[in-house]
Amino acid sequence: MDKVPYNAAFYPEDVMLFYRGLHNTRPGSEGCVLTIGNFDGVHLGHQALLDKVKAKGEELSLQTAVMIFEPQPKEFFDPDGAPARLCNLAEKIQLFQRQNIDVLACMAFNPRFRQLTAEAFVQQVLIDALNVKALIVGDDFRFGCDRSGDFAFLQEAGERYGFSVEDTQTIAQSGNRVSSTRVRQALEEGRLLDAAELLGRPYSISGRIAHGQKLGRTIGTPTANVILKREKAPLRGVFAVKVICKQGEFKGVANIGTRPTVGGVKANLEAHLFDFSGDLYGQRIDVIFCEKIRDEKRFDGIDALKAAIEQDRQLAKAYFNKQ
Repeated sequence: MDKVPYNAAFYPEDVMLFYRGLHNTRPGSEGCVLTIGNFDGVHLGHQALLDKVKAKGEELSLQTAVMIFEPQPKEFFDPDGAPARLCNLAEKIQLFQRQNIDVLACMAFNPRFRQLTAEAFVQQVLIDALNVKALIVGDDFRFGCDRSGDFAFLQEAGERYGFSVEDTQTIAQSGNRVSSTRVRQALEEGRLLDAAELLGRPYSISGRIAHGQKLGRTIGTPTANVILKREKAPLRGVFAVKVICKQGEFKGVANIGTRPTVGGVKANLEAHLFDFSGDLYGQRIDVIFCEKIRDEKRFDGIDALKAAIEQDRQLAKAYFNKQ
């Protein structure tokens, strides 16, 4: 497959092949072991599935491949009602690289793709685009126009086209299925430790630093304004955070929300770093959420906001001092 790096400055070119769009995908001559899904969050359940894909790839000496969709199907069918994303495309790419996947194919979920019949999906996507030799999906996997294709259809198609089909086992934790929905619930309720247990890592958001209103500078608390490329944020409030940037790792406090005191309307992430002086503009950083301090609220003017921010700083520092 031809190498198409997503972002050579942030993602190493030699780690994973990335294809965007059905017609840009190039099949490998030897074929691949493939799995398909949204993989929102790439949580422990997803990671167990990826381990199975990698084991199959090693057994057959084939590349491992993952197919995802942009937008996610629920976002296509119901943009307003779709749940908040745990990670955007750039974050997914980074997470799949950490899982040592060989190929990531991102299909545009649009009216044309949505109208593919189950048979056309198998022929055009699985065979022509990806040259699948082994497919691993859940036994409840549905695909094709009006979800007409199912696991039994894939098994029959595999016999015709020469690829194997295996299902996956549900991964449970404390007797409950590990799912993106459970991660969202934990984040929404401020249960960061529970979310981290489901994800296999602390929850984080990455993004590029942009120029904001610079209000923080005027009240003595300069902040890094992170661009959020998502309509909804899966968590809101004020948090003790760790921030990873080119200069290293720094502790701090962050607010994610609409900033109602200063008339904000869109979701925004602002992080104040302790013991840091420098220029972060244009950098991509990772904000790791460690402890929720409070919910976001509207204050009666800038002085009240300034006092609350100072209290947030002290509470965040106290949290880190106890670690």
